[in-house]
Amino acid sequence: MFYRVEDGHGLPHDPFKALVSPRPIGWISTRDSAGRDNLAPYSFFMAISSAPPIVLFSSVGLKDAARAAKESGEFVVNIASRDLAEAVNLSSAPAPSDVSEFDLTGLTRADSEMVAAPRVAEAVASLECKVIEVRHVTDLHGNATDNHLVTGQVVGIHIAERAIRDGRFDVSEARLLARLGYMDYLSTDTVFEMHRPKWPITD
Repeated sequence: MFYRVEDGHGLPHDPFKALVSPRPIGWISTRDSAGRDNLAPYSFFMAISSAPPIVLFSSVGLKDAARAAKESGEFVVNIASRDLAEAVNLSSAPAPSDVSEFDLTGLTRADSEMVAAPRVAEAVASLECKVIEVRHVTDLHGNATDNHLVTGQVVGIHIAERAIRDGRFDVSEARLLARLGYMDYLSTDTVFEMHRPKWPITD
């Protein structure tokens, strides 16, 4: 099938998010100017550079995490894993700003080293970030959308000892959680290697 996006897909559910998947989940923790801690998952999340390490997440509407990151200039990306999937899901509830998802989920706040925002103590890894920019996303015609892009540079990284094996972060052991389309998720229980080919390619 083919469809023009402006005409609609004609399916019972929009396929776009399922087509662009699996997507890593940025489980973002922040502390706003009033000292309130927020924790929320964002599936429009990605690493965009390794030197220096830079990540970004997109918020539909200036939700609490994006607003607090903009205010404070800081945020933490807690790496979501299968054992915490239910807590990740619960932290997506549209709770009022004065309700902390740390309390809602029963997760443990842990102090960060380089930012004020707390991290999830139970997370298999956490990335402490300083905000580079918060940008309102526009469409092809320059019209403002309801999306806000938060870009941050990673300044500190926590990794649980249980997830390090033979000097490498073991994604199978960590069972990282990813977002698929609709209500579907995926965890990294099976991993295989493929090495990048060298040029010129020979038989």
